[in-house]
Amino acid sequence: MIRHAQASFGTADYDVLSERGHEQVGALVAGLQRRGIAADRIISGALRRQRDTAAPCAAAAGLALTIDDRWNEYDDRDILTHYAGVPAGLERHAGDDALSSREFQQILNRSLRQWIAAGSASPCQEPWPRFLERLEAAMDDVTCDLERGQTALVISSGGAIAAITAALLGLPPTALIAFNHVSVNTGITKLVVGRGGTTLISSNEHAHVEEADASLISYR
Repeated sequence: MIRHAQASFGTADYDVLSERGHEQVGALVAGLQRRGIAADRIISGALRRQRDTAAPCAAAAGLALTIDDRWNEYDDRDILTHYAGVPAGLERHAGDDALSSREFQQILNRSLRQWIAAGSASPCQEPWPRFLERLEAAMDDVTCDLERGQTALVISSGGAIAAITAALLGLPPTALIAFNHVSVNTGITKLVVGRGGTTLISSNEHAHVEEADASLISYR
């Protein structure tokens, strides 16, 4: 699982890769090639930032890109609308409070905690249990479609990958917040599928970005 490259936080359209984000994609493609990772399938969520990270990976591998919207991120604006005390979102809308990245993260973390705690009773369009269920269903489909020795790349988002990571480790759902908080753009989380099920091997690898240029490392 690979987190998308840096998008455009605080602008009118978050779902667009930044200039740094495009550089991160180049580092990702080069890093995958150096490591000899030959994908048999490449899957992306339907969000533009996910697709624009995945498409160069698919092109480099000579594969068609599969789009599966079950890999989309949670709806931050919907969650914040119900659980934050101020108007805010990854995108800057008219009337939003002018928040720094740090301030926004603090508000988001509190809201995510409340969203998770509310469970199925959440007023959000997609409550926490439904979010996790769709991700686990998407993961099951990927693993079931792979043959022995095959590799799939899934390009998704920090929260989605964090949710899967926490579930695989048997951690409380709120562990998503800690994993999400330090998720590096284009960070790689490696899973292995075997007779015993799906196992987490490594999380949030980003040596490819460090090797290209440490200044490319970003968390939002």
